[in-house]
Amino acid sequence: MTWKIQAITGELTGQEISIDRDMLVGRHQSADIVLQAGEISRKHAAFLLKEQALWLQDLNSSNGTFVNDLRIEHETLLKQGDIIQFASLKFSVLEPAKDIARVVIESAAVALEPVVAETEEIPAVEQPSEAVAVSETAAAEAEEASKTVAQHMNDQGMPELKERDSSVNVTRDGMPTNVGVPKPAPIPEGVDLSAIPEKQEPIVVEAPVSRVEQAKEEQKNASVGLMTIIALIILAIIAWLFFK
Repeated sequence: MTWKIQAITGELTGQEISIDRDMLVGRHQSADIVLQAGEISRKHAAFLLKEQALWLQDLNSSNGTFVNDLRIEHETLLKQGDIIQFASLKFSVLEPAKDIARVVIESAAVALEPVVAETEEIPAVEQPSEAVAVSETAAAEAEEASKTVAQHMNDQGMPELKERDSSVNVTRDGMPTNVGVPKPAPIPEGVDLSAIPEKQEPIVVEAPVSRVEQAKEEQKNASVGLMTIIALIILAIIAWLFFK
């Protein structure tokens, strides 16, 4: 359930604040309901929800918390229409509305009760046997008409040998003989089926060079070049000292 309080004084006059959990009221920004007024303590009061009921508790505020003009020191139960006051800021308590769905269900149940009570039991009407037989026959004919050709063939099964066409020869298993087999499509002229297709050489695809490997290779080449230059400088110094 969600309770509400409506401001009736101060800058928030007319605004509604929903309370659906335990909420802190105060001047500090960490409060759930921030009231920017110098007379409001940093942690002024607290709303508490207990079993769908709303309670108000003062947190040792400097200018006090009031319910219907009486200063409270302990947790106080609130009800519809109570006037609560934090220092000089006043709010009106609004009780949460009853669940709409529950109201609709309850009203529908109440409306149906007399109807069910006044309803009389209607005796079953017995139909004559002739009407039942006619309806069953009509249903069987409709079902027979809705069957497909394949379903009729399945219901009839394989015809007897004497019922088949005498011009069609069949085997012992009942399969017809001398059935024409369709010829394959002609092979186009100039196509040699015995020719073996040439073996295609695989295409070599170079693997992409990794940027990391490329950077390592460049660093390695730079190190080798630097070491070469240092070695040449050392050799030049030795040669100069030797021929001096």
